[in-house]
Amino acid sequence: MNQTLNSDKILTKLIHSKGLKTWNELIQHVRQLPYGRNKTRTDFSLVISESKGTCSSKHAFLKSIADENDLPVKLILCLYKMTEENTPGIGTILSQRKIDFIPEAHCYLKVENERMDFTNKSSDLSRIDSDILEEIEITPEQVGEFKVAYHQNYLRNWTHKNGLNLSFEEIWEIREQCIFNLSKK
Repeated sequence: MNQTLNSDKILTKLIHSKGLKTWNELIQHVRQLPYGRNKTRTDFSLVISESKGTCSSKHAFLKSIADENDLPVKLILCLYKMTEENTPGIGTILSQRKIDFIPEAHCYLKVENERMDFTNKSSDLSRIDSDILEEIEITPEQVGEFKVAYHQNYLRNWTHKNGLNLSFEEIWEIREQCIFNLSKK
């Protein structure tokens, strides 16, 4: 799908100012940007101005551009079993804590029912495909508070259901250490 992006809306104008005119140019540009949290989770223009983003901000940005240009793209939020094997870069935090996995929230796009991950140059959804616990379609605006609340609620239930000897706060801190390690990569 190599559509020319012709919208006169704000995000499309922003990418035009960077010389990006087609969907393929845009996704390749976003994929090359480093992984990192933006100053504001729901200001998708920061992916361009700060030259970085997470799976959430990058894919919400791309979905917003797709919407501005009437492209058939879906934004998906999944929860998957994050392990040291399927998420290179998180380090040995899980094995040190004797945890096999932590349910992690991840965003990606679906284009014509094909899952596509543009988080970074080495993103490959086949690494987590068999570890996906659930997935839902969301709007770009839901990558903020909704995504965090959805993820935290799932983790609370998972921690309780599995009788872990760790509090939700301890599990969340372990998860945050994993994400911090990814951003240093």
